[in-house]
Amino acid sequence: MLFAARMRRLLAIGFIWLCCAGAWAILASTLAVRSGAASGELSREVHALWGPPLVQTPPSAAGRERHRVRVKEQKFDEATKRYFEVERDGEVSTERPLALERTEVDAHLGLEHRRKGLLWFPTYAVEFKGGYAFRNDTAEPRTARIAFPLEAAGVTYDGFAVTGEDGSPIAVAFEERREGREDLPESLRPRRAHAAFERKLAPGERLAFTVAYKARGTERWAYGADGEGLGPEKGRARNFRLTVTTDFDEVDFPAGSLSPSEHARQGGGWRGTWKFEQIVGTKAIGLVLPERLNPGPLAAKLTFFAPVSLLFFFFVTGMLLAARGRSIHPMSYFLLACAFFAFHLLFAYLIDHASVAPSFVAASVVSVALVVSYARLLVGWRTALLQVGLSQLVYLVLFSVTFFWKGYTGLAITVGAILTLFVMMQLTGRTDWERVLARVPSSGPLPPPIPPRATQAPSV
Repeated sequence: MLFAARMRRLLAIGFIWLCCAGAWAILASTLAVRSGAASGELSREVHALWGPPLVQTPPSAAGRERHRVRVKEQKFDEATKRYFEVERDGEVSTERPLALERTEVDAHLGLEHRRKGLLWFPTYAVEFKGGYAFRNDTAEPRTARIAFPLEAAGVTYDGFAVTGEDGSPIAVAFEERREGREDLPESLRPRRAHAAFERKLAPGERLAFTVAYKARGTERWAYGADGEGLGPEKGRARNFRLTVTTDFDEVDFPAGSLSPSEHARQGGGWRGTWKFEQIVGTKAIGLVLPERLNPGPLAAKLTFFAPVSLLFFFFVTGMLLAARGRSIHPMSYFLLACAFFAFHLLFAYLIDHASVAPSFVAASVVSVALVVSYARLLVGWRTALLQVGLSQLVYLVLFSVTFFWKGYTGLAITVGAILTLFVMMQLTGRTDWERVLARVPSSGPLPPPIPPRATQAPSV
């Protein structure tokens, strides 16, 4: 009978844990949906407001030539009813790319995190200055058309200017057209914008110019597009130098991009240089801006793993109380679990209105206060503080803090579990479990027996 009673007690506590795990799963799913469903919509809003990820591709130049050729035409003779060929002199225009013989680019990125809903977005302002030189490497004079690519939509360029080698301004025409296969519908062909101008170049003449502007973007900045490389000539670039400076030092690079030739921290920021005498390839240069801790995904992770922390708490609390010959009713375990749930519920909705750190502290204080104030009614102040309260501080608050350590959460939880096992083995190593488990569990000291009511002797 005693064994059956203990099993029913354990099953009741297990059922309470499963119900709480289900409630946490619902809350975590709600947070994940709020963050995930909003991320796409919020990203579009941020891109529309601040600008999309910017990709600056190198300029291109093509020299136009006219050649005199003999053109054959077919004509029809009405008299003989036959076709005959006629030759005449004509002109054709051909274009040939000019070689990009020098690239010197300086870009500065200034980071500013902006929050939308439960997400932080890394936005930035870029100051761009690029010096380029093309050469007419043919023996014929040519009219060169230079086109500097721009983002077609969602980007505003401030102070855009093109200057010659002597510093004189160059007038440019801003064009936008569809590119790609002519047989595709226009809606499927991407739009490309350019700032273009023309110059006449003598044989062997060099054309140098500088492009400068300010723009804003989000999340990433890149120079050169993947699959196209750092130059217009099938990814070929000569005398290439690009220097990027930032006001942040946590710099990351996209997968498959070129790593810098040299880089170092500079003041409170970072400086990197890519330098090549001649490079042929299709890789681009890119930077990924550091992200701030996002409250929505963090709250979802904390809530998903909450059943693990509650399981640790139930285990430690139950073992310590049993070793001292004490126990609490399953209903008390249910109320303690509700106090645990209050932490995640309060944190999930505080982050809508406050930063992560104040929300976390407030939720922790409220939850610990609920648990300790209730436990002192069951086991007294000393046990409530030293056993129940301390256990909650470790397995709820410190357990949750590990999710702030990106990349070390799993290791921290594993170390905590091993330390928990060690401490419990040391504290209960001399406990006589045969004697402890043989006792009838008690929720506290029994009330004194009610004295029997005095009875009157029957009168004679």
